[in-house]
Amino acid sequence: MSVTVDGDKRGLVPVRVRRILRGPRPEKVPSLVGTACTLIGLLDIAAGVFPRFRASRVHAVAEVLPGTLGPLSAALSLSAGVLLLLLAHGLKRHKRRAWRAAVVLLPLGAAAQFVWRHSVLGALLSLALLALLLRHRGEFAALPDPRSRWRALANFVVMGAGSLALGLVVVSAHPRRTVGSPSLTDRLEHVLYGLFGVEGPVAYTHDVDWTVGYSLGALGMLTALTTIYLAFRPEHPAARLTDDDEARLRALLDQHGGRDSLGHFALRRDKGVIFSPSGKAAVCYRVVSGVMLASGDPIGDVEAWPGAIERFMDEAKSHSWTPAVMGCSETGGQVWTRETGLDALELGDEAIVDVADFSLSGRAMRNVRQMVKRIERNGYTTRVRRVRDLDDAELARVRRAAADWRGTDTERGFSMALGRIGAPGDGDAVIATAHKRGDDDPDSPYGDLKAIIHFVPWGPDGMSLELMRRDRTADPGMNELLIVAALQASPGLGIARVSLNFAMFRAALARGEKIGAGPVLRLWRGLLVFLSRWFQIESLYKFNAKFRPRWEPRFVVYRTSRDLPRIGFAAMQAEGFVNLSLPRPLTRRRPAPAPRPCAHLTPAAPAEHGARAA
Repeated sequence: MSVTVDGDKRGLVPVRVRRILRGPRPEKVPSLVGTACTLIGLLDIAAGVFPRFRASRVHAVAEVLPGTLGPLSAALSLSAGVLLLLLAHGLKRHKRRAWRAAVVLLPLGAAAQFVWRHSVLGALLSLALLALLLRHRGEFAALPDPRSRWRALANFVVMGAGSLALGLVVVSAHPRRTVGSPSLTDRLEHVLYGLFGVEGPVAYTHDVDWTVGYSLGALGMLTALTTIYLAFRPEHPAARLTDDDEARLRALLDQHGGRDSLGHFALRRDKGVIFSPSGKAAVCYRVVSGVMLASGDPIGDVEAWPGAIERFMDEAKSHSWTPAVMGCSETGGQVWTRETGLDALELGDEAIVDVADFSLSGRAMRNVRQMVKRIERNGYTTRVRRVRDLDDAELARVRRAAADWRGTDTERGFSMALGRIGAPGDGDAVIATAHKRGDDDPDSPYGDLKAIIHFVPWGPDGMSLELMRRDRTADPGMNELLIVAALQASPGLGIARVSLNFAMFRAALARGEKIGAGPVLRLWRGLLVFLSRWFQIESLYKFNAKFRPRWEPRFVVYRTSRDLPRIGFAAMQAEGFVNLSLPRPLTRRRPAPAPRPCAHLTPAAPAEHGARAA
């Protein structure tokens, strides 16, 4: 099968052949330069802190590195070492700003070597590295990441703690030149004063006061300057879904929305979108901790997917982000790996119920059937409707209940959560509500409402579970009651298939509990059961299995195996399991965006047992 990419017949040209035709991807120079900066930085710090190190044979190497300059050698070596350590990661990520900083630092170091120490070799080494950076300047073209106040605060905390620890080493590194025997408290006080450029209580002989003072002052200055830079650096805004982007995505979903059950979740407004050159396909993503995280399959015509994927990869390369895809289908995984050379790993399975085959009869459904009947005998009733059929008062009550019943302070969900109810254009979404007769308290903001589940459209004849919330005072089994009610009402709504939760590592859990499972598989299942205490891995699988679904595998697409831990951590942040945001008192309030026509939205995302999550 050949694939047409916006008018270009590409066929099944191997990725390696296309790479050769495009030329080699130069990645070794930034990595080597970054590693060299790390090593040189550590040597400079050691040369600036430890007198014996500066006087040893290693001094022959350290003296030709930027930073060991004349009478200020300790302070300048320490400063250069810290700066090079800070720049190393940016250089490895091809960052343009790190390259500019290194280009400025190296000639200053070369001039200092020649003027202060008359070291021709030191100047030549600095200029040689500068020439290498200038020659390969095209490889350092990555754009900056979106600005975050968190990074400035994190830099202040980390640099402050590091400066304090390193300062104690500096103060204690001259035991034979210290006057008296200062205590640890005196040394700590001396460091704190020295970071602000003030003389402390510890005294030295043989002009060591100048060396220690300059070193502590340099550490304090570096902490202040790097924090100020990160706080006020030019902003590169994070991607957001605009009104025009949403309109174009809805048009693609109208034509191709039945292909992927996760398609409607692309309309989350905290995602960015990249369209193919023809506009017939799009990839939605979010950048988290340097990972460009796409979710589900590309939206739109499969024939145009390669064009959108190529632009996605170009965008990741331009920022030096790590590309990754969470929860794509088997077809999507095949296209991603073929077009980019990335690898795919099965992440879990999606539970899909075919409405025509669903029934509460039979021994396999006995537990669900008994639970539903028991709840109904306790006075609960259900209603299943399209969102457009709810009046304004009831919709407001549902939104408030969904927000108040959320089980965590952090809103969870990314790949399989929409984050809103009743937005314009979402009228085809389905709401199932549970009510208890005789419990309509006029003082309660929820009336007799006890539980909610919300489904988003999946093409013209399907729907995908988005969230489940319930009143904590309601009887257990609300989720089962509402899912059964939604499945039984689906034929009347024209729904033929329903996508339920995503079960991570379902195959391992299912095979690991069977007779004959090997020790490795049992050990893996035991680890997953242990992790289920925090991530609902086993509970979601068992909850899904109650409804006898068919299982559709979902995959994670990644570049190399060493990227998997980073991708996993970024996915946990995106899903809301890990929160690295600023504390509320330190968060800068931003003006709320203007509401879109006809909607005042209350965010809501799954956060409790049975909620759709990845």
